[in-house]
Amino acid sequence: MLVPLTLVACSGTDAPGPAANRGSATSHSPSPRATEDEGTGSTGADPARLPTTRAAAVDLIDRVIADADSFGPGVVKRRPYESDPATWPVLDADCVWQQQKPAKSVLATRTRSFEVPAASGKGPVRLSAVVTVHRTREDARWEMAESLEETMRCPTQQLRQGELIGSLFSASLAQGESGQHNSEDSLVESGSFQSAELGGTYPYSWQQAQSLQVTVAVTGKGAKGRSEAELDELTTRAQAAMLVRLASVTEKKS
Repeated sequence: MLVPLTLVACSGTDAPGPAANRGSATSHSPSPRATEDEGTGSTGADPARLPTTRAAAVDLIDRVIADADSFGPGVVKRRPYESDPATWPVLDADCVWQQQKPAKSVLATRTRSFEVPAASGKGPVRLSAVVTVHRTREDARWEMAESLEETMRCPTQQLRQGELIGSLFSASLAQGESGQHNSEDSLVESGSFQSAELGGTYPYSWQQAQSLQVTVAVTGKGAKGRSEAELDELTTRAQAAMLVRLASVTEKKS
Protein backbone atom coordinates (compact mmCIF):
# COMPACT_ATOMS: atom_id res chain seq x y z
CA MET A 1 0.00 0.00 0.00
CA LEU A 2 1.31 3.46 -0.82
CA VAL A 3 2.03 5.82 2.05
CA PRO A 4 0.33 9.21 1.53
CA LEU A 5 2.67 12.18 1.84
CA THR A 6 0.49 15.16 1.09
CA LEU A 7 -3.07 16.03 0.21
CA VAL A 8 -3.81 19.45 -1.23
CA ALA A 9 -6.86 21.09 -2.74
CA CYS A 10 -7.04 23.63 -5.53
CA SER A 11 -9.24 26.00 -7.43
CA GLY A 12 -8.92 26.64 -11.13
CA THR A 13 -8.04 28.93 -14.01
CA ASP A 14 -6.61 28.47 -17.47
CA ALA A 15 -3.20 26.94 -18.31
CA PRO A 16 -0.03 25.82 -20.60
CA GLY A 17 2.77 23.09 -20.71
CA PRO A 18 2.88 19.27 -20.21
CA ALA A 19 3.45 18.00 -16.69
CA ALA A 20 5.10 14.68 -17.52
CA ASN A 21 8.48 15.91 -16.32
CA ARG A 22 8.26 17.64 -12.98
CA GLY A 23 11.18 20.07 -12.67
CA SER A 24 14.91 20.72 -12.78
CA ALA A 25 17.76 20.13 -10.37
CA THR A 26 18.66 22.97 -8.00
CA SER A 27 20.76 23.30 -4.87
CA HIS A 28 19.28 22.10 -1.56
CA SER A 29 20.53 20.42 1.58
CA PRO A 30 21.14 16.72 0.86
CA SER A 31 18.24 14.35 1.46
CA PRO A 32 18.80 10.93 3.09
CA ARG A 33 18.40 9.18 -0.26
CA ALA A 34 20.75 11.61 -1.98
CA THR A 35 23.61 10.93 0.45
CA GLU A 36 24.03 7.29 -0.58
CA ASP A 37 27.04 6.42 -2.70
CA GLU A 38 26.96 6.93 -6.44
CA GLY A 39 27.73 3.30 -7.26
CA THR A 40 25.41 1.01 -9.16
CA GLY A 41 23.97 -0.37 -5.93
CA SER A 42 21.62 -3.35 -6.09
CA THR A 43 20.32 -2.53 -9.56
CA GLY A 44 22.81 -4.86 -11.29
CA ALA A 45 23.84 -2.13 -13.68
CA ASP A 46 27.03 -2.18 -15.70
CA PRO A 47 28.87 1.17 -15.28
CA ALA A 48 30.16 0.85 -18.83
CA ARG A 49 26.58 0.90 -20.12
CA LEU A 50 25.58 4.10 -18.33
CA PRO A 51 25.61 7.21 -20.55
CA THR A 52 28.18 9.94 -20.01
CA THR A 53 27.53 11.94 -23.20
CA ARG A 54 24.45 13.49 -24.76
CA ALA A 55 24.61 11.08 -27.72
CA ALA A 56 24.69 8.05 -25.42
CA ALA A 57 21.84 9.50 -23.34
CA VAL A 58 19.71 10.04 -26.45
CA ASP A 59 20.37 6.45 -27.49
CA LEU A 60 19.27 5.19 -24.07
CA ILE A 61 16.09 7.27 -24.24
CA ASP A 62 15.28 5.86 -27.68
CA ARG A 63 15.53 2.35 -26.27
CA VAL A 64 13.57 3.00 -23.07
CA ILE A 65 10.79 5.52 -23.74
CA ALA A 66 7.25 4.21 -24.13
CA ASP A 67 5.49 3.81 -27.46
CA ALA A 68 1.76 3.50 -28.01
CA ASP A 69 1.77 -0.27 -27.42
CA SER A 70 3.37 0.26 -23.99
CA PHE A 71 0.08 1.72 -22.73
CA GLY A 72 -2.11 -1.01 -24.17
CA PRO A 73 -4.65 -1.56 -26.96
CA GLY A 74 -6.34 1.43 -28.56
CA VAL A 75 -3.64 3.99 -27.72
CA VAL A 76 -2.37 6.12 -30.61
CA LYS A 77 0.21 8.88 -31.12
CA ARG A 78 -0.80 12.51 -30.71
CA ARG A 79 0.62 15.47 -32.59
CA PRO A 80 3.11 16.84 -31.84
CA TYR A 81 4.35 13.38 -30.94
CA GLU A 82 7.75 14.24 -29.46
CA SER A 83 8.89 17.29 -27.54
CA ASP A 84 11.64 19.64 -28.65
CA PRO A 85 14.85 18.04 -27.26
CA ALA A 86 16.19 21.50 -26.38
CA THR A 87 13.40 22.10 -23.83
CA TRP A 88 11.72 20.47 -20.84
CA PRO A 89 8.77 21.48 -18.65
CA VAL A 90 9.51 23.50 -15.50
CA LEU A 91 6.96 24.64 -12.91
CA ASP A 92 7.53 28.38 -12.50
CA ALA A 93 6.98 30.63 -9.48
CA ASP A 94 3.35 31.21 -10.54
CA CYS A 95 2.63 27.44 -10.66
CA VAL A 96 2.45 27.46 -14.46
CA TRP A 97 4.30 24.83 -16.49
CA GLN A 98 6.73 26.47 -18.91
CA GLN A 99 9.05 25.06 -21.57
CA GLN A 100 12.62 26.02 -20.64
CA LYS A 101 16.16 24.96 -21.41
CA PRO A 102 17.04 21.73 -19.56
CA ALA A 103 19.01 22.03 -16.35
CA LYS A 104 22.78 21.57 -16.45
CA SER A 105 22.31 18.23 -14.72
CA VAL A 106 20.44 16.86 -17.75
CA LEU A 107 22.25 14.99 -20.51
CA ALA A 108 19.05 14.46 -22.52
CA THR A 109 15.27 14.35 -22.09
CA ARG A 110 12.30 13.53 -24.30
CA THR A 111 8.52 13.56 -23.94
CA ARG A 112 6.06 11.67 -26.15
CA SER A 113 2.31 12.30 -26.35
CA PHE A 114 -0.44 9.73 -26.87
CA GLU A 115 -4.22 9.42 -26.75
CA VAL A 116 -7.04 6.97 -26.33
CA PRO A 117 -9.45 8.46 -28.90
CA ALA A 118 -12.98 9.42 -27.99
CA ALA A 119 -15.51 6.66 -28.67
CA SER A 120 -18.96 5.46 -27.61
CA GLY A 121 -19.82 8.57 -25.65
CA LYS A 122 -16.47 8.64 -23.87
CA GLY A 123 -13.99 11.49 -24.20
CA PRO A 124 -10.31 11.17 -25.23
CA VAL A 125 -7.70 10.17 -22.66
CA ARG A 126 -4.53 12.26 -23.04
CA LEU A 127 -1.32 10.44 -22.14
CA SER A 128 2.38 11.26 -22.10
CA ALA A 129 5.67 9.52 -21.32
CA VAL A 130 9.04 11.08 -20.51
CA VAL A 131 12.56 9.83 -19.96
CA THR A 132 15.27 12.10 -18.56
CA VAL A 133 18.92 11.11 -18.29
CA HIS A 134 20.89 13.11 -15.72
CA ARG A 135 24.65 13.34 -15.38
CA THR A 136 24.62 11.60 -12.00
CA ARG A 137 22.36 9.49 -9.86
CA GLU A 138 22.22 12.26 -7.26
CA ASP A 139 20.89 14.69 -9.89
CA ALA A 140 18.11 12.23 -10.70
CA ARG A 141 17.30 11.92 -7.01
CA TRP A 142 16.97 15.69 -6.70
CA GLU A 143 14.45 15.69 -9.51
CA MET A 144 12.39 13.19 -7.51
CA ALA A 145 12.68 15.25 -4.31
CA GLU A 146 11.63 18.44 -6.09
CA SER A 147 8.58 16.72 -7.52
CA LEU A 148 7.23 16.29 -3.99
CA GLU A 149 8.09 19.88 -3.12
CA GLU A 150 6.20 21.15 -6.17
CA THR A 151 2.96 19.54 -5.02
CA MET A 152 3.20 21.34 -1.69
CA ARG A 153 4.28 24.63 -3.26
CA CYS A 154 1.62 24.63 -5.97
CA PRO A 155 -1.75 23.19 -4.96
CA THR A 156 -3.03 24.56 -8.27
CA GLN A 157 -0.97 23.83 -11.39
CA GLN A 158 -1.64 25.09 -14.89
CA LEU A 159 -0.74 22.82 -17.78
CA ARG A 160 -1.38 23.67 -21.42
CA GLN A 161 -3.56 26.69 -22.12
CA GLY A 162 -7.00 25.92 -20.72
CA GLU A 163 -5.88 22.95 -18.59
CA LEU A 164 -5.69 22.66 -14.80
CA ILE A 165 -4.85 19.97 -12.26
CA GLY A 166 -5.66 20.05 -8.55
CA SER A 167 -6.77 18.11 -5.44
CA LEU A 168 -3.39 16.39 -5.72
CA PHE A 169 -2.60 13.36 -3.55
CA SER A 170 1.03 12.18 -3.63
CA ALA A 171 2.73 9.04 -2.33
CA SER A 172 6.34 7.86 -2.37
CA LEU A 173 7.96 4.45 -2.06
CA ALA A 174 11.69 3.75 -1.91
CA GLN A 175 13.04 0.48 -3.24
CA GLY A 176 11.99 -2.38 -0.96
CA GLU A 177 9.08 -0.53 0.65
CA SER A 178 5.71 -2.28 0.37
CA GLY A 179 6.97 -4.58 -2.36
CA GLN A 180 8.33 -1.80 -4.60
CA HIS A 181 11.33 -3.38 -6.37
CA ASN A 182 11.17 -1.92 -9.86
CA SER A 183 13.07 1.31 -9.12
CA GLU A 184 15.19 3.03 -6.50
CA ASP A 185 12.47 5.57 -5.82
CA SER A 186 8.88 5.87 -6.99
CA LEU A 187 6.25 8.63 -6.84
CA VAL A 188 2.54 8.43 -7.62
CA GLU A 189 0.21 11.43 -7.83
CA SER A 190 -3.53 11.50 -8.42
CA GLY A 191 -6.03 14.30 -8.51
CA SER A 192 -8.48 16.14 -10.72
CA PHE A 193 -8.15 17.50 -14.26
CA GLN A 194 -10.15 20.33 -15.85
CA SER A 195 -10.01 21.37 -19.48
CA ALA A 196 -11.57 24.23 -21.42
CA GLU A 197 -11.82 21.79 -24.34
CA LEU A 198 -13.04 18.67 -22.52
CA GLY A 199 -14.73 20.05 -19.40
CA GLY A 200 -14.32 18.32 -16.08
CA THR A 201 -13.38 17.64 -13.45
CA TYR A 202 -11.97 14.26 -14.46
CA PRO A 203 -9.36 11.91 -12.97
CA TYR A 204 -5.68 12.82 -13.27
CA SER A 205 -2.77 10.40 -12.75
CA TRP A 206 1.01 10.85 -12.77
CA GLN A 207 3.82 8.45 -11.95
CA GLN A 208 7.57 8.98 -11.81
CA ALA A 209 10.38 6.58 -10.94
CA GLN A 210 14.14 6.86 -10.62
CA SER A 211 16.83 4.26 -11.21
CA LEU A 212 20.51 5.10 -11.53
CA GLN A 213 20.81 8.50 -13.24
CA VAL A 214 17.50 8.13 -15.09
CA THR A 215 13.92 9.18 -14.33
CA VAL A 216 10.90 7.88 -16.22
CA ALA A 217 7.40 9.31 -15.90
CA VAL A 218 3.91 8.97 -17.31
CA THR A 219 0.86 11.23 -17.16
CA GLY A 220 -2.80 10.46 -17.78
CA LYS A 221 -5.60 13.01 -18.08
CA GLY A 222 -9.13 11.69 -18.01
CA ALA A 223 -12.29 12.72 -19.84
CA LYS A 224 -16.04 12.10 -19.87
CA GLY A 225 -16.88 8.48 -19.09
CA ARG A 226 -13.30 7.54 -18.19
CA SER A 227 -12.72 6.02 -14.74
CA GLU A 228 -9.80 6.50 -12.40
CA ALA A 229 -9.12 2.76 -12.63
CA GLU A 230 -8.86 2.97 -16.42
CA LEU A 231 -6.39 5.83 -16.15
CA ASP A 232 -4.31 4.04 -13.52
CA GLU A 233 -4.11 0.90 -15.66
CA LEU A 234 -2.85 2.85 -18.68
CA THR A 235 -0.19 4.77 -16.79
CA THR A 236 0.98 1.85 -14.64
CA ARG A 237 1.41 -0.39 -17.67
CA ALA A 238 3.54 2.14 -19.57
CA GLN A 239 5.62 2.97 -16.50
CA ALA A 240 6.36 -0.70 -15.90
CA ALA A 241 7.34 -1.19 -19.54
CA MET A 242 9.87 1.65 -19.39
CA LEU A 243 11.40 0.38 -16.15
CA VAL A 244 11.82 -3.09 -17.62
CA ARG A 245 13.50 -1.60 -20.69
CA LEU A 246 15.77 0.55 -18.54
CA ALA A 247 16.90 -2.46 -16.51
CA SER A 248 17.55 -4.40 -19.73
CA VAL A 249 19.71 -1.75 -21.41
CA THR A 250 21.83 -1.04 -18.32
CA GLU A 251 22.24 -4.48 -16.75
CA LYS A 252 25.49 -6.37 -16.56
CA LYS A 253 25.92 -9.02 -19.21
CA SER A 254 26.81 -12.50 -17.99
